Amino acid sequence: MPPPVASLDSDTLSANSCASGTSGAIASSAANQPAAGLARIAAGSAAFRRSNRALFFGGFSTFALLYCVQPLMPLLSHEFALSAAQSSMVLSASAAALALSLLASSVVSERLGRKPLMVAAMAIAAVLTLACAASHNYGQLLVLRSLLGIALGGMPAIAMAYLGEEIEPNSLGLSMGLYISGSALGGMAGRVIASVISDHYSWRLALAVVGAAGVLAALEFWRSLPASRHFRPQHTAWRALPAAFRGHLADAGMPWLFALAFLLMGSFVSLYNYISYRLLAAPLLLSQSVVGAVSLLYLLGIYSSVWAGRLADRYGRRHVLWALIAILPAGLLLTLSNWLPLIVAGVALYTFGFFAAHSVASSWVGRRALGNRALASALYLFFYYFGSSVVGSLSGLMWESHGWPGVVLVLGSLLLLALLIGWRLRRLAPLAQADL
Repeated sequence: MPPPVASLDSDTLSANSCASGTSGAIASSAANQPAAGLARIAAGSAAFRRSNRALFFGGFSTFALLYCVQPLMPLLSHEFALSAAQSSMVLSASAAALALSLLASSVVSERLGRKPLMVAAMAIAAVLTLACAASHNYGQLLVLRSLLGIALGGMPAIAMAYLGEEIEPNSLGLSMGLYISGSALGGMAGRVIASVISDHYSWRLALAVVGAAGVLAALEFWRSLPASRHFRPQHTAWRALPAAFRGHLADAGMPWLFALAFLLMGSFVSLYNYISYRLLAAPLLLSQSVVGAVSLLYLLGIYSSVWAGRLADRYGRRHVLWALIAILPAGLLLTLSNWLPLIVAGVALYTFGFFAAHSVASSWVGRRALGNRALASALYLFFYYFGSSVVGSLSGLMWESHGWPGVVLVLGSLLLLALLIGWRLRRLAPLAQADL
């Protein structure tokens, strides 16, 4: 689904790391320098309110369109005679396509600009969701969902790059937290709307309503987002890409942050993928609407992402990230109970911790990246959505063979690795004062 993307003055040494002596990457870095005489957007200004409103809608639409199918998986299993793992492909296919398209979109945006590509991505994805509602079979639905993922690739990393270029450094944590909170609200609203409508009418009508909401969000995004003032086209972006890619991977911290994106998002999506199967089955036997209401817990993510952003700005990302990750295993263990209030409490704790940790980790990527910022954001989100696709489907095999305890075992192992990475990052040498 968004992180505090770095200020240009915070990581001068990072630029050298990303450029690695390559002229194309250096040109990319230079092209991203602030336009002379133009101040960045600061908190409290009208432009700050407009940009935050637009990016809030952007995050909302991206997550709503992408994840509205998650609570529909049991219905698709029944209608098309699918296993849980097969049904999960309706989400995994679009997440994988999104992950792959992120890298290309980040380079295209260096030529075409940030806003035009984001508007097009939101509009096309909304139209494709409307088309999904009219699909004749599961194969057709998978094709449309894959195309939707490709379209949405033009949104998340570009939004991160836009904020990094246009928002002044001291306001960046708040701005990115608000963007992620929009993502959390979108993920919640898409799931709840789809669950309630599908329970009373059909999953097709549910997708049509979510698609229509996506069209309205795209219009508001286009209307509200200020035009870029610090973006300059880079016509050597494709040639500079290999060197920039190597530069980001050579950084002492970036690969670990990319690994965290894979682990955290993979485990988070898996939890929501299969908790619905568990809640619908015996002994709980809840209705589709009630299961969808569990997504209201995403509201905690709206708060925790902003709270964690401010906490990281105050105490430093390296000091708070590991502690936020540690919240997730505690919530996961609670879901082993057969008592519904404890299960809900566990999912709530897990959701709170995930959005907080994601906010901090993604903002750290922005802090460490100067040259080819859009690519750095795209790499983080590539692993983020790739984890959603891979772990989201593979954990379905554990559900089928070992039930919910098997899912918890897999997710707990992933979270242990994430916690070890967070602990390791405590010792990461900062590139500059702003990278603390």
